[in-house]
Amino acid sequence: MLRIGLLLLVLPILALMGAYFVELGDVRECLLVQDGHWDYLAGTCRDTPQPFVPWIDRHPWLVNGGMLASLAGLACCMVGLYVKRR
Repeated sequence: MLRIGLLLLVLPILALMGAYFVELGDVRECLLVQDGHWDYLAGTCRDTPQPFVPWIDRHPWLVNGGMLASLAGLACCMVGLYVKRR
């Protein structure tokens, strides 16, 4: 139970960070290399300024699902630490 809990606690956070930093790399390339403006909704580089849309608004299922999986992992870790081994 403890191993499953640790996996559920850590893996969703790493997946969220990975997805976020992949997109951040694309945004930085658009701004610095191509000298454009990032369209957050379309995920493309544009010539005209675009409004900022937060990551939670663009990927709510990914963020909320990852946080719920981490919370379930925390609960499994607590149960795994509380129950004695046989």
